[in-house]
Amino acid sequence: MSSNICSPRRTRRDDDPPRTPVRTGAAQRLAALAEDVLGGPLPVRLHTWDGSQTGPAGAPVVVVRSRRALRRLLWQPGELGLAQAYVTGEIDVESDLAEGLRSLWAAVRERGLHAPRLSPADWARAVAEAVRIGAVGPRPPTPATQARLRGGLHSKARDRAAISHHYDLSNDFYRLLLDETMAYSCGYWTDTESEAGPADAQRAKLELICRKLGLVPGARLLDIGCGWGSLTLYAAQEHKAQVTAVTLAREQAAYVQEQVRERGLEDRVEVVCQDYRDITGSAFDAVATVEMGEHVGDDEYPAFAAALHRLVRPRGRVLVQQMSRGARAPGGGAFIEAYIAPDMHMRPMGETVGLLEAAGLEVRSVESMREHYVRTITAWHRTLEERWDAFVQLVGEETARVWRLYLVGGALAFEERRMGVDQFLAVRPRATGDSGLSGAEAGDWYRHLEDQ
Repeated sequence: MSSNICSPRRTRRDDDPPRTPVRTGAAQRLAALAEDVLGGPLPVRLHTWDGSQTGPAGAPVVVVRSRRALRRLLWQPGELGLAQAYVTGEIDVESDLAEGLRSLWAAVRERGLHAPRLSPADWARAVAEAVRIGAVGPRPPTPATQARLRGGLHSKARDRAAISHHYDLSNDFYRLLLDETMAYSCGYWTDTESEAGPADAQRAKLELICRKLGLVPGARLLDIGCGWGSLTLYAAQEHKAQVTAVTLAREQAAYVQEQVRERGLEDRVEVVCQDYRDITGSAFDAVATVEMGEHVGDDEYPAFAAALHRLVRPRGRVLVQQMSRGARAPGGGAFIEAYIAPDMHMRPMGETVGLLEAAGLEVRSVESMREHYVRTITAWHRTLEERWDAFVQLVGEETARVWRLYLVGGALAFEERRMGVDQFLAVRPRATGDSGLSGAEAGDWYRHLEDQ
């Protein structure tokens, strides 16, 4: 028999501190409910609207500000419900959101948390607990920032609406977020990491693309999905190329046309606001498409690759910079698809190579830039936080929170190799097999990029 059982019971003295009653608040009830659903201990510390809190010390602190957040999760379980609650401010993460999400992902991986199969009795208990904590109620309204698209998947009208949802937010917004190059794609950070800034990384990327494409004065370049014209303007100014810039976003087209006039490039640049499927030109010396292929769609990509082959002349070059993802998660995830890039589709790098070659192009170089995107997005996020009040004043707090979640989650996805980004250089060989590209040329692509 253990000694503590035989020990005499201690009599409470008048000077003993008062006993704190064990309190079961919303945090404790919610944690128990979440642990049943996850099949393991909750990897965060919870603070709830009634002042109660629970969870491991030192873990990321998730603040649930209202019962409406729980109702969202009942009506929309998983990532999308959590995202809706975050962008509306019903859920928050204390301190650093990036570190909080990183810790959450690590906990899920290490503990193998997953939704178990619940028995009818388990579900009955869960529903009863949800009623007790006030989670049951009418479906909350969808946040105003969530995309609402109609029409057939990847029809021209729907694609235009999807692009407009993200890229027509306003040119003022992107001026505030991006550097002076207005490049909204992965930069290329050279070895001089301590000195290079975001604009340096973007100029190095633009120069690298122009070198890979072999641009010379007078070369005809087609820039599909030109964005705010960073490549178009750089190729016209620095390499004296004749550029046709194509975008679906009206705000982008207006901005590029304004820049063309201001820089006196009217004789070198044509800006067209249209769908890539409506491009009628051909025999371009080079074709570039920088982070636009993700918006094409899975079924439509073979036709897109065929268009790249058709638009470039024999011995001409095609550069595709494109994000990639594993075969089991081809979209950007529920949040990205609802708020940032509706209808996006990504694939493993090797599948893109196969699709380009099936169209008749010969892939000569593939370069992974995954780590470069971590630094690029981190720089954008830093700008967002430094100019937070200005962003909120311009687009409202809900949109600003959408972008905070987007940038933090995006950087983490590239950091942890759940997403990648690659540059593919391809050529259209002649019937004889002549590609016009020598292996020796590649040695000059990276020379003194930091000086751009």
